[in-house]
Amino acid sequence: MRKYCLLVLILTFVYSCTTEQKTVDLYVDVNVNSSGDGSMDSPFTTISNALTKAKEIKSTSLNTHVNVNLLEGEYYLDKPIMIDSSLSGLSIIGAHPAKVILKGSRKLVAQWQKFNENIYVTQVPQNLSFDQLIIDDEPQILARYPNYDENGGYWQGHAADAIGKEKVATWKNPIGAYFHVLHNGRWGGFHYKIIGLNEDGTPKLEGGHQNNRPSRPHEEYRMVENVFEELDAPGEWFLDKANAKLYYYPTAKINLENAKIEVSTQKSLIQVIGTAKNPVKNVTISNIGLQHTERTFMEKYEPLLRSDWTIYRGGVVFFEGTENCTITNSILKDLGGNAILASKYNANLRITENHIYDCGGSAISFIGDPSAVRSPAFQYGEIVPYSEMDTLPGPKNELYPRNSLVENNLIHRIGRTEKQTAGVQIAMAIDITIRSNSIYDVPRAGINIGDGTWGGHLIEKNDVFNTVLETSDHGSFNSWGRDRFWHPNRKVMDSMTLEHPKMYTWDAIKTTTIRQNRFRCDHGWDIDLDDGSSNYHIYNNLCLNNGIKLREGFERVVENNILVNNSLHPHVWFANSLDVFKHNIVAKAYQDVGLKGWGDDLDYNLFSNEESMMKSQIYSRDIHSTYGDPQFKDPSTLDFTVTADSLASTIGFKNFPMNEFGVQIPALKKQAKTPTVPVLNSNNTLEEDKSPTVEWLRNSLKSVDSEQEQSAYGLNSAAGVIVLGVWNKSPAVQNNGLKKGDVIIEVEGQHISTVKDFFTMNQNHQNKGRLEVVVMRNQSEKKLTIQTK
Repeated sequence: MRKYCLLVLILTFVYSCTTEQKTVDLYVDVNVNSSGDGSMDSPFTTISNALTKAKEIKSTSLNTHVNVNLLEGEYYLDKPIMIDSSLSGLSIIGAHPAKVILKGSRKLVAQWQKFNENIYVTQVPQNLSFDQLIIDDEPQILARYPNYDENGGYWQGHAADAIGKEKVATWKNPIGAYFHVLHNGRWGGFHYKIIGLNEDGTPKLEGGHQNNRPSRPHEEYRMVENVFEELDAPGEWFLDKANAKLYYYPTAKINLENAKIEVSTQKSLIQVIGTAKNPVKNVTISNIGLQHTERTFMEKYEPLLRSDWTIYRGGVVFFEGTENCTITNSILKDLGGNAILASKYNANLRITENHIYDCGGSAISFIGDPSAVRSPAFQYGEIVPYSEMDTLPGPKNELYPRNSLVENNLIHRIGRTEKQTAGVQIAMAIDITIRSNSIYDVPRAGINIGDGTWGGHLIEKNDVFNTVLETSDHGSFNSWGRDRFWHPNRKVMDSMTLEHPKMYTWDAIKTTTIRQNRFRCDHGWDIDLDDGSSNYHIYNNLCLNNGIKLREGFERVVENNILVNNSLHPHVWFANSLDVFKHNIVAKAYQDVGLKGWGDDLDYNLFSNEESMMKSQIYSRDIHSTYGDPQFKDPSTLDFTVTADSLASTIGFKNFPMNEFGVQIPALKKQAKTPTVPVLNSNNTLEEDKSPTVEWLRNSLKSVDSEQEQSAYGLNSAAGVIVLGVWNKSPAVQNNGLKKGDVIIEVEGQHISTVKDFFTMNQNHQNKGRLEVVVMRNQSEKKLTIQTK
């Protein structure tokens, strides 16, 4: 027995010695003249040499962890750093994120000559192509019309005639110009390249593939760039590729004689790529800066199921097929496209303590592969018939991100070029935690979830504000759930979900939790759960301006939230939605549109006044609710704790911390903004409809007059005429004419905004006895001929 124990002890000792992890440190210094062996005293001069050495070490000792230490300096990359599974157990560590900079640019030696009074020109290498010019570490402005204005709203300056025939006629060579324009419903942006001219002098366009809800370009919110004749303001530049010449209009602070000139040449800087079967494991990227990559808005985009999104599946830091990888304490700025993107299979990815700003695309994205989705559909009107549908719940394979963390990041000024962007975007993923991030100054949503596949996300303690600055009909938090149960025809969806009441759980298999966040959206909703968003628990959130919207979906439990100056916006709920709204503090009456039912339980809420409360009680809801002053402790400092003697205690409301929102890392918290303090509205009485209901041929009509109605009916703008009710014998209804819920948006080829417009057009064409109209029905345009006699 003693010999046996001794043998076990020896074997255990040998095994522990052979499996003990070793650490090898390699060093890189871009400032030394000759490459060494990677030691501290004799460092490599390039990262690629260090990675070659790391592979060599790991090939003979798999259990060795290699640290590649980057010493201070600017590392210009001529191709992305590629990390595959052979480099599992690798760390790339910078000396300091502001002093170790990986750049997707190259230096340019310029010999500036005067071109005219304001513009200078220099020859550049033949065949050099770039779309970002950086001078003295400041990105400059590609020649554009109208000129850049930081406070100019959409596109930082917009003009209806951006590519008007008269404007284009003033350009010697418009080919190669970029046309940027908002979606007609302001649901994102489109980007085009001018490839020629039509016979009538209008430009031929290529592109427009960057949105999953196609529309005509917006008539007003337009901008054009990369046009030589528009080089007319300080900071603007233009590259004449054919003649290899760079033109620049310097700002007053630039001294061209000794200025550092850089131009972007790379789209991505770090790619960590494995497979689900052979993943890259335990790779850490820390303490580095990443800057100066090319823009990606004309790259190939792919649709993300039936959400409004398409996306370029790429990023400056790109993860695919990874486990237990991390990017932390890094600065990502002045980037042309998406900053960080996790594609397909990623498990336990950690994105923490980073500062991400001034980026062309999204900051952080988790994007699964559609092959993991059962019976996927990709555009709004696309359907998979129930008879052909895979009815098993959950994902089909492993190609999706899961169990990952986004924590303590400071994100702002993203989406500088692309508008269908977010601070954090999630699509086809499960169990993603988004915690303690500050996200603001963004064109669209701060946090966006594109579908219900497969839920389980935890969104907590974030500070999200100054959102939806250049789009419309979104929120600081925005989501969709156009999953298998969802159908663009509401009648079909109603019958299908009544027959299969748990169908929504096939995709939203886990509950998504939104708790203890602070949201403020001045141009949409603070929290916007759009089409089909299901299986959410929303509690302990401070909503500072525009309340919570729940469009059709199932099982949303909303409790113990504070909705300052606003209320719940229930839109087109199902009869069996199972929604709950309890123990909340609200300022106004519910802003309901087109409900088929009032959910499972709306009660025990505190309203600001009796009139608002009574509107809900008409529908036999909020029987135990009350009204009065919630007695917030100190709203002037964003402290909405209620006092001990507040009426809120009678409805079961419980205080939650007011000092835990947003990034908590001291260095980043010091830099982060906080939302504007709301001015409490002392007159939150019931709002009457802005426009009355009128009768026409015994049908009930009403003008669209709010963003709530715009959203509920899926309109491009808050304009049109809602058909509130129909008389079945009305001539306008006969022969497949108008239906209840239609919104008339066009009559005889002309857009209409109000009932008055409609009656004017009807009067002008009364002799015809019919009208050619376009209606929005089930969020799709439909042409009709309706009889008027």
